[in-house]
Amino acid sequence: MGKVYKLTVFEPTGEKLLDEAFTAETDQQAKEIGQKILNEKNYQDQTHRCTSPAGALLLFHR
Repeated sequence: MGKVYKLTVFEPTGEKLLDEAFTAETDQQAKEIGQKILNEKNYQDQTHRCTSPAGALLLFHR
């Protein structure tokens, strides 16, 4: 069973544009899934972060 990861995208004002949870088996898989979601929604250049259930920062862009 996978772990739940959290992907959040922000406006410069701090407003959340996306706050999505998804499941992955590994941190590497979570990074790939998170990047795919960002690309699909055209948020790759927005401020974003993807965190693991342990609180590790897997993706970050400011």
